[in-house]
Amino acid sequence: MSEVLMDERAWPVLRVPFGGGHCAVVVYRNLVGDRGVDYLLTQPDWPRAEELAGYDGDWSGPGLSWRDVVHIAETPDPAAPGVQDVEARLLLLLPLLAEDGLPPEAPARVSAALTAVGAPDDSVREAAGQLLRNRRPAARRRGGAESPLSGGRHHSGQGADESAAVLWALKLTRAQDDALADALGSRPLRES
Repeated sequence: MSEVLMDERAWPVLRVPFGGGHCAVVVYRNLVGDRGVDYLLTQPDWPRAEELAGYDGDWSGPGLSWRDVVHIAETPDPAAPGVQDVEARLLLLLPLLAEDGLPPEAPARVSAALTAVGAPDDSVREAAGQLLRNRRPAARRRGGAESPLSGGRHHSGQGADESAAVLWALKLTRAQDDALADALGSRPLRES
């Protein structure tokens, strides 16, 4: 697998599509002497991809909360090309995890995902623990700001300051932020 992912003649790309045309994209950037992994967020109506995280020897970017990782994993868009298997999606998104505390079910959920993709039973628990210990702190994700990507909510009519940090970090417009919140289930349904 590493030969395929690190082949200098190619840049493997894995797509994780979810609601509203959004897609988390994992790009194995195989530049000679400058390898890295980029985690991008795309949407067909956006003028450019937004960086969720990147790894060039050190992590950068806002990352995702546990809630967002699970939500994206559990809501594949079967009409879009990309990884549709829920457990594989969870594992692909796990490097984006930027969360201080995790729910008690997180280790079992990651263990089940590893088992589903064929990891040996005798190593699943230890591997899940290692994957979850390697997460980044939430402070690096958003600076503590409420946003759709961290499970925060904003409603039309409220001030823009509660999602200003993610709008700045991801350079999203208010309409893009609203659409992303809807795709992540971060907002209650609006009344007609």
